[in-house]
Amino acid sequence: MSTSPRSSRPAAASALKPATKAVAKTSDATDADDFPLGEGVEVLARGAGGLIAFNKPAGMLSHPNMRSEQPRSLLTCDYLIEGEFFRWTAPTGGERRLYLLNRLDSHTSGVILGVTDSALAQRIRALFREKHITKIYHALVFGKPAQTTAIWKDRLAIEKRAAQVRTGTGGNIPAESQMRVLRQRRDPALSLALIELTPRTGRSHQLRVQCTQRHLPIVGDATYGDFAANRALAKATGLKRLCLHSHETRFDYEHGGRVHNFVATAPTPAEFLKLL
Repeated sequence: MSTSPRSSRPAAASALKPATKAVAKTSDATDADDFPLGEGVEVLARGAGGLIAFNKPAGMLSHPNMRSEQPRSLLTCDYLIEGEFFRWTAPTGGERRLYLLNRLDSHTSGVILGVTDSALAQRIRALFREKHITKIYHALVFGKPAQTTAIWKDRLAIEKRAAQVRTGTGGNIPAESQMRVLRQRRDPALSLALIELTPRTGRSHQLRVQCTQRHLPIVGDATYGDFAANRALAKATGLKRLCLHSHETRFDYEHGGRVHNFVATAPTPAEFLKLL
């Protein structure tokens, strides 16, 4: 997330297209074939210092919490929670590590980052904490947004119990996001919109709650969404996933005495677009 949000602008078809994925490969980066990628995981982009962006499918864990969860995780290998890194043996021998830089809920698809250099991992994690990283999401929502662009501000209440998180409004935790409408379905029988969301704060389930608060529940949201509408759409189309997607992540970082600009874009899922 960034302290310098994008300026509002008219919706454009280019917002729905993937950015150029070619990034110069660095000598200290692990070969793509060396990563024990989970099913459907794709490499999107690389950066200096062993930085790498993946496209995580919906329904896949960012990392396993126990060995039995490895087959449905980003990488199908050991994960050390204390150090926040994956560990595996390369085909050529020797231990390999990938330090996880951010996480997505299992039901959310899209850009997720890792890096092979431990020192760089600490510096980029600091950029996340200090909100110097811009993350842009696409969400397919029920309803019609009242405005084509808006700044959403709310006060949230977040409750954490064991491994579960529940977020609601009416609390004292500030949450802010920028919203832009990308495309709408103009059908009186089914009102849908594809919106771009750029969070300025990083609260648990922030985007999902902010959408519901504005009567724009995200399609497929089984916690905060419109359950009846979800069931009806799933029956009519077979779509059962949460329609929230981490579309783009971009930031500048220092490595090797230089400042590098990094951009990774995961295309908007086809199942979102075919409903519009």
